Amino acid sequence: MNASRTTNWILQATLALTATLVGAPAFAGDETTVHAVARRIVVSIPDRKLAVLENDEVVSLYAVAVGAPNSPSPVGTFTVVTRVSNPTYYKPGTVIGPGASNPIGTRWIGLSQKGYGIHGTDQPRSIGFAKSHGCIRLRNQDVEKLFERVRPGDVVELHAERTPELEWIFGEQ
Repeated sequence: MNASRTTNWILQATLALTATLVGAPAFAGDETTVHAVARRIVVSIPDRKLAVLENDEVVSLYAVAVGAPNSPSPVGTFTVVTRVSNPTYYKPGTVIGPGASNPIGTRWIGLSQKGYGIHGTDQPRSIGFAKSHGCIRLRNQDVEKLFERVRPGDVVELHAERTPELEWIFGEQ
């Protein structure tokens, strides 16, 4: 290959890989384009709701369970660091494999705050309440949809108080 063809091939391969990583099409017609999605997950602890925003547009809303008073959810800005399908639950003295009795349900989305995540549940009646050990809990069918959308590096914001932005995202209380 000559230098020009090699450079073009490297550019196309890099764009295709980048597009794959951000979930966008690599090529559109004859032009090479990459569409990055600015995605963030916003949780309103008082509303017990989670929103997925892409490019500052709400694309999904879910009801959630949040931390109980004796084990509150952390507040702040975190990132998604892991995604696990059919996770195993570990607690000192207890290991529960994937299945209907797994307390973290069918998906685990681990956060940059060690020990905390967004996950499913074996107790769907807890959704809408402050019942978790600090994690954000969704119905299994909801966390499976969320799991398909989010990627490591996505921003996750957990808010303890309502702000004008939360009113815009979740509506008035």
